[in-house]
Amino acid sequence: MKGSTHRRCYCRDPKTGKPLGKTCPKLANRKHGSYSIRQELPPRQDGTRRSFSRAGYDTLKAAQADLDHIRALLGLADADDPEGLAQIAELLETVSAEKTPLPNVEETRRRLSHGLDLTSRLTVGDWLDLWLAGKKGRPSAISRDEGNIRLHLKPRIGHIRLDRLRVSHLSEMFEAIAEANVEIIEGNTARRRAIEDLAQVPWKGREHRAQRKALKAAVAEMEPFRRVVTPATRQRIRSTLRAALNTAIAQQLITFNPASHVALEAGKRPKALVWTEERVLHWRRTGEKPSPVMVWKPEHTGLFLDHVSEDRLYALWHLIAFRGLRRGEACGQRWTDTHLADGRITVAKQLVVSGWEVYEDDPKTDAGARTIALDSGTIRALERHRAQQDEDRAAWGSAWVETGRVFTLENGELLHPANVTVRFAELCEEAGLPPIRLHDLRHGAATLAHAAGADLKDIQEMLGHSSIAITADTYTSLLPETDRAIAEAAARLVPRARPTKSATETEKNLEAAEKSGAEGEESGSGAVPNGAGESAPGPGPGAPSAHAPRTQTAPDAESEAE
Repeated sequence: MKGSTHRRCYCRDPKTGKPLGKTCPKLANRKHGSYSIRQELPPRQDGTRRSFSRAGYDTLKAAQADLDHIRALLGLADADDPEGLAQIAELLETVSAEKTPLPNVEETRRRLSHGLDLTSRLTVGDWLDLWLAGKKGRPSAISRDEGNIRLHLKPRIGHIRLDRLRVSHLSEMFEAIAEANVEIIEGNTARRRAIEDLAQVPWKGREHRAQRKALKAAVAEMEPFRRVVTPATRQRIRSTLRAALNTAIAQQLITFNPASHVALEAGKRPKALVWTEERVLHWRRTGEKPSPVMVWKPEHTGLFLDHVSEDRLYALWHLIAFRGLRRGEACGQRWTDTHLADGRITVAKQLVVSGWEVYEDDPKTDAGARTIALDSGTIRALERHRAQQDEDRAAWGSAWVETGRVFTLENGELLHPANVTVRFAELCEEAGLPPIRLHDLRHGAATLAHAAGADLKDIQEMLGHSSIAITADTYTSLLPETDRAIAEAAARLVPRARPTKSATETEKNLEAAEKSGAEGEESGSGAVPNGAGESAPGPGPGAPSAHAPRTQTAPDAESEAE
């Protein structure tokens, strides 16, 4: 196809005001004017002509280089490939109209060979919006993806062209997120320190009021408390981007998914720990939890249930504590799926929170739809709860809202799962027990079942896990009493000819200590350990409870004889 370069200027005739063009006498000087190029392009489908034109080159060499570049692009498509020629012509026509740089020849060859759109200028942000608008699934999952896109992906990589996104861009993004964590921690610390200083200033007095006013103004200017982006959250951010880019590959917009190849720190699940006496003492002294996930010992669970025995939602706490339902499953449990005569319930629905809105959905996984056997104590608690609900229905009359749920508000309306979590935290604080999350009751139920002799497969089905690995690695903690019993049983398997001297002396010392302790209890004059007399809100973890199971860890008579 025809193509040419030419030189022209923009001088005008002083009399007529018209451009002189090629007739300008100054064009004899090579430094006067500029060079332009024009390349004929394949005609449009309707037969009309089109061309690529560009001016403003300072030298003939620069103009000729771009003309050769255009011809190289046109040569990417074979003569018998009219569709390919049309794509390249449309690309060059767009580049000419928008006055953008000429596309790279090799990149254009790659896109043409993979059947990708050559004229696409889609950015990562534009594509993420399109992908999110067409995404289907659980509202909670869509809400999570929307948050990842709005807070992290679009602000950092949204401006990059989709087809030019590289692994290096993502590495830089996650490094920037990690660096921002340092700023968040420093900001939270400064704000917390200022609030503590404000709390120390007395209310009365002119100087104190002025000081409080200055501190309040300083706190108002600070950034609000923010959460750090943990490794697990960074993994979820990558998961959102990877899913969006996989869809782009399926639609032939790109050929490579950089999110699948960026290296990130593993988001490990926090290890569940049991509230032992030493950990409780450390928490009371410092206010620090040893782990985000904590599990009550059986006596803690018993003390809690004793404390909440008159609470409206006592049956809900009891059900979660012993049978390990998820929060949404307990709030969404229906009476039609609750069979007290048979001692079982079917988990068929759950209430899910999206933003603040509550909607009904199927269980979290296919394994979540399950049937669970109930113990006699839970059955009695549910029977009492049903009787109370019948009284509430009669008292409210026509104002009662019939939802068919086991656990509702006083007027029958649905419980908001978030409010249930808040209520649980309030009751734990009232009871003076070491803090756990409502979801940690589920961990506790798995631990109790494990200690009672249930195998991992039974616990997996009770909790509704899709994988037994999650049950084994995350949801079953070993109680100290059970651990001690296992250790004693293992030690008894090894036959010994006679006990060692040191072991005999140790046993005698222990027997003497136990005897003296028993005499002290009978006389009522036993010594009180340090800190035992300190007052604590509510019952302490050592108090007896009707709900605490009796775990026998001492060796039996036969083993003692050995």
